[in-house]
Amino acid sequence: MEILVPLELIDLKDDGFHLLVEVVVFGHIFNIVLDTGASRTVFDKSTTERYLDPKNLLRSELLSAGLGTVSMESYTVILPSLTMGTLDLPNLQVAILDLSTICSTYTNLNLPPIIGVLGGDILRKYKAIIDYQNLSLKLIT
Repeated sequence: MEILVPLELIDLKDDGFHLLVEVVVFGHIFNIVLDTGASRTVFDKSTTERYLDPKNLLRSELLSAGLGTVSMESYTVILPSLTMGTLDLPNLQVAILDLSTICSTYTNLNLPPIIGVLGGDILRKYKAIIDYQNLSLKLIT
């Protein structure tokens, strides 16, 4: 079955653009950046801790590189549910990192706030096809 999810193109003020996907998690609507270069889906630690008990975050032994830093502490958590369009992903494991710098950049540029990054783990599993002309993400289940 094919699922089409709308995308929003965000102008980063002469520094490129990002594609945002609307997701429902923790019973709320959030934006997440579609990032084909990210190997995993990642949520912001402080935002996640507003909705889940921090005791649910499992510290990862690995340090995650990238996102403008040499390395940072990482965690994982099982989300009860994440929904994109009509695709519901129950019990989804995501990485948790401090994305405060990225979240602040969005705020400073008066862009919609984000909760994290949609990465290759989900994009690959659901054979994602990004349609820039129609600003949609096709997922195949």
